[in-house]
Amino acid sequence: QEEERKAKHIRMEAEREKVRQTIRDKYGLKKKEEKEAEEKAAMEQACEGSLTRQKKAIPRGCGDDEEDEESILDTVLKYLPGPLQDMFKK
Repeated sequence: QEEERKAKHIRMEAEREKVRQTIRDKYGLKKKEEKEAEEKAAMEQACEGSLTRQKKAIPRGCGDDEEDEESILDTVLKYLPGPLQDMFKK
């Protein structure tokens, strides 16, 4: 019974993998392992001539947001009456 159960699970997993592969082919996706291997190779290739490791990219929205906040403040000030604008600019 145990061997039959294991064989059944192996068959089912093979069928699932077949379905996964058709989906990958249809949408041009890659297996997680393949994607990681390609990214690692690309990083190694980019770092070949460099003595230091490559900097990590900072996602948009993280870090210095002062510019965005200033522009929002300026936008709000445009809609205020003259005396209020002067008061907030100081």
